[in-house]
This record gives sequence, structure tokens and C-alpha cells, in this order.
Amino acid sequence: MFKHDKKLLHDVKVDGPNPNYAALLQEQLGGPQGELKAALQYLSQSLRIKDPEIKDLFLDVAAEEMSHFEMVAETVNLLNGHVLDAANATVGSVEAHVLTGLTPMLANASGYLWTAAYVNETGDLAADILSDIAAEQRAKVVYEYLYRQISDKGVRETIDFLLNREEAHNAMFREAFNRIQDTGSQKDYGATVDSRIYFDLSHPGGQSFDPGHAHAPSFNPPS
Repeated sequence: MFKHDKKLLHDVKVDGPNPNYAALLQEQLGGPQGELKAALQYLSQSLRIKDPEIKDLFLDVAAEEMSHFEMVAETVNLLNGHVLDAANATVGSVEAHVLTGLTPMLANASGYLWTAAYVNETGDLAADILSDIAAEQRAKVVYEYLYRQISDKGVRETIDFLLNREEAHNAMFREAFNRIQDTGSQKDYGATVDSRIYFDLSHPGGQSFDPGHAHAPSFNPPS
């Protein structure tokens, strides 16, 4: 069951309209690293999780990502203002002026519509959590790029909040991953010496990464 609380998770504001930047911010609504993708990915992955605490974590983070989606959408609304002006719109934002009446679209900064192909789910908790850690890291990178390209103090404050929440989710998923070291695909990893060999395939020579295990196969594989 889901309930909608009319109060935003974190208040948003802008210094003034900026339709071109609104188009950039669309990336975090309907892009492959955006809030809708994150919310639906974590929700979808949760459907087969047996561990009650980790299942709750996925559902809680999914619900918060929907709150982030709402914040981004409201910021896009404020940046779009109230004047239809397709003649001066950028390529990625023109549809907002001729199709949606400035309503935020489920599309990225180039106007490409959101797709469920962005969502990753395998049914293996280890693989899914690693995918989610990467998703949070990529979302942080996009927000960092967006932050650098706007001087609007209100927008920057919103992005700063969202950046910090992505980092919080990243830490939560990392902790969950540490709890499942002997489950699922983790049980089959590192069972032979082959998992500890490093092939130096960079030629000519020079500095090579040495994990320190190439000639030391004395380790304890998962039970």
C-alpha cells in the first residue's frame, strides 16, 4: 500500500524561471540514471527478496526515490515558468511547449521518453545490490554535473540535498551487500585459484596492478 503525503520530502525553490535549465534537469526525471528509474528498479527488485530487513530497505529507498522524483518535477515546474515559448525552446524541451503545456515529461534532457529498459533486476540479491550501488553512484555524478551548470541558489540547494541522499542510499546498499556474503551468486564466487590470478596483458611493460594473490591461492572460499 502506498500513501501520498502532500508535503514534499524537502522544500524546493528557484531564484527565477530558467526553461533551458529545466530541460537539463529533465535528465533526472526520465533519464537512465534518474529518480523514476531508481524508484521502479528498487521496487521491482524487492518483489522476490526474502530477507525482511533488506526487503524493507529496498521498499523504503524506492519510496524515497519517488519523493525525489516529485521534488525534481516541482523544480522543473518552477523553472519552466508559465509562458509557452516554443520558438525559443531548446531541442530537448520543445515538446513541453507544444505537447504537454510545460508539464514535466517522463523524458530525458534530449526529449527521449523513459523506458523500462533502464531497470535492472536479476533475482540474485548480490547482483541487484551491486547494480543499485552503481545506480546511486551514477545518479550522484549526474547531479554533480547539473550542480556545476547553474548559479540559481534555490536549485543548488535542492541538488545538494539530493546528492547527499544518494550518498546515504549508497551507504545503505553497501551495508546490505556486506550482510549477504554467503548467499546466492556469492556462494559460487572465488572457489578456485583462478579467481585470484591477475593476467598482465598490458604491453609494453610498466606499472601493473598487482592484487597480491596471483601466486598465493591460500584463501577461504565461501562455504
